[in-house]
Amino acid sequence: MIIYNVTTNIHESVHEKWMIWMQHKHIPEMLATGKFSSARMVRVLIEEEMGGTTYSVQYTTDSKETLQKYYEEEAPKLREEGMKLFGDKMLSFRTELEVISEH
Repeated sequence: MIIYNVTTNIHESVHEKWMIWMQHKHIPEMLATGKFSSARMVRVLIEEEMGGTTYSVQYTTDSKETLQKYYEEEAPKLREEGMKLFGDKMLSFRTELEVISEH
C-alpha cells in the first residue's frame, strides 16, 4: 500500500475558502479518479514562521503503478485548479510513503 501525502500551508486570508474547496470539491474529485481508496486530512501541529496553517492530506492507493497513472492522467488538471484559485497563498509539497506494517 502507498500513501500519497500532500502537505499544504494555506494563508489565513483564504483559509476558509480553501477548507470548503478541499473537503467538498478537491478531495472528492481525487477519490473519484478511482486511483485512491481513502483520504485523511489532518492539521500539522506546528507554527510556521511564514504564518498560515499547515495540513496534510493522505491518499491511500494500492501501488506505485496506480499512483503513476494518477500523475499521468489526472494530476495536472487537479493541481491547476488549486493554483488558479489560491495561487501564492497556498504552498504544497508532495511525499510518497510505502506502508510497511500496521499495528
